[in-house]
Amino acid sequence: MRGVGIFILIIAATQTGTDSYFGLTEKKVHLEQLDAISPNCKSLSLSKKQRRFCKKDPGMPETLFEAVRLSTAECQYQFFNERWNCTSGGGYRENVLKRGFKETSFLYAISSAGLAHSVARSCSRGILDRCTCDESFNDQTNRATWKWGGCGDNLKYSQKFVQNFLQLESTSRGQDLRAKAEKHNSEVGVRAVRQGFNTTCKCHGVSASCTTRTCWQQLSPFREIGNQLKEKYEKAYKVVSTTNESTGTSQLVTKSQKGKSRGATATDGEEPPPRPSDLVYVDNSPHFCKKSRFSPGTDGRRCLVGPNCNSICCGRGYNIKTKVVEKSCKCRVVWCCYVECDMCSESVEIHLCKNNPDN
Repeated sequence: MRGVGIFILIIAATQTGTDSYFGLTEKKVHLEQLDAISPNCKSLSLSKKQRRFCKKDPGMPETLFEAVRLSTAECQYQFFNERWNCTSGGGYRENVLKRGFKETSFLYAISSAGLAHSVARSCSRGILDRCTCDESFNDQTNRATWKWGGCGDNLKYSQKFVQNFLQLESTSRGQDLRAKAEKHNSEVGVRAVRQGFNTTCKCHGVSASCTTRTCWQQLSPFREIGNQLKEKYEKAYKVVSTTNESTGTSQLVTKSQKGKSRGATATDGEEPPPRPSDLVYVDNSPHFCKKSRFSPGTDGRRCLVGPNCNSICCGRGYNIKTKVVEKSCKCRVVWCCYVECDMCSESVEIHLCKNNPDN
């Protein structure tokens, strides 16, 4: 099934042999068409182990589809006004995934976060048979006046599922640098979901006296998680692999970068390992200005006048086009219960990057 516009971002395990990236087959599916597809394990490009997980619960295909939709939409949102705009058509994304760019680190993190978020929500919504609401209650303060209720998102089950599904608990011994980085970035995504887990309460009692409170655990909106991961992307660290002399195993360490301070303690000039919350990358990213196997370039891209156009257009400048749009205007309240508006025409300026003469 082919479509135009925003496509599904998560496709399959990359060539490094890791299973920490998953998703739909290479059918280009428009996000708006996703609801029309019957979710099933055959529509997903999964490893044998992941396919077994998928088939164990009749609600799992729907949950995986939701994880794909959630991650795709968030990636497109976070990079909408940047040179790399999470392009998925034309094989560009697949080529990005074959390298260890900063953009690749975000893709791994946002996909694992989307999976953890979707599984936890599916438990609380009764979509999955193998889990239920999170019924735990750990706050001992004023326990007598608290009534545990509602239906909490089951992050405990979700974390365990994601660890097994993405094989994040597998030993790093013998893994190459790329595989280690991908595993690390996937764990950063799960960690971001866990840090956004909060207690939500509703008061009960005469005149809202709150003599009793019904409380449940609830995940943060995925937009907040996407914002956090975007900030981590901006501060991502380049890593190399080194051997730990005490254990004899290889590990990631951050590579010196001018103007960046890791904030971790290193001895005798050694580079510190990345923190569990840091996104890491292996290869320097291309500039994405010209068409290549990683990007369609920025010819004709719409931009926001000012610094944004300077960045996206790569210094080539931009053309200004005028477009007439219809907008609601002269709105007024009509007794008693609704608002009535006229439709007015308005000319707006659109800024489009000039084409690169070398393309």
